[in-house]
Amino acid sequence: MTLTAHQPVYLPWLGLFHKIALSDLFCYFDIVQYQKKDYNNRNRIKTVSGELWLSVPVESKNHLKKNVSKILIVQDNWVKKHLKSIELNYKKTLFFDEYFPDLKSILINESKESLGQLNLKLLEYFMRCLNISTPIIKASDYKFDGKGSELVLDMCIKLNADKYIFGEQGRNYANTETFNKAGVEVCFQQYNHPIYKQKGRNFIPYMSIID
Repeated sequence: MTLTAHQPVYLPWLGLFHKIALSDLFCYFDIVQYQKKDYNNRNRIKTVSGELWLSVPVESKNHLKKNVSKILIVQDNWVKKHLKSIELNYKKTLFFDEYFPDLKSILINESKESLGQLNLKLLEYFMRCLNISTPIIKASDYKFDGKGSELVLDMCIKLNADKYIFGEQGRNYANTETFNKAGVEVCFQQYNHPIYKQKGRNFIPYMSIID
């Protein structure tokens, strides 16, 4: 069984879905510590003048000591601002009318939940749009031990995985020797970002999936 995992991110990029599609099981790794100025609560969309960050405001009290699943969303008008930015920049695109109503519904209805729950609902929706049927489990429902590479290996063992797909950055910390000894094959994702039609003249990769 091929396993992969990733921390919760807001409006993920294409590469995450590529990694999930290659796997038999995806672990939504919602036990990682929240990171400020990371992709836990923000991502980028394309405008005619360049990239634009969309950030979800979160409760700041002790937030750097909490797991992403415990991070609460600030209840202000951020949803309205995000939807307006998305509509202004994508309303003339080919598939806007097909996807925007569902995206709008999720952002409105899930914005009162935790950041981890909002990101999970968005991930599940985008996977349906892409016809990716890989099952999802949440790390918070299990007890995985260790740190870094050891934590990933423990997850593989407890979930009976014989193959694990790391992202490109996994090369910086994965201890392949310990995986091999445990009978778990290690793979590193190789993703060639497609070039597609965008607004504006210059193509900018690594935008949110909605781009």
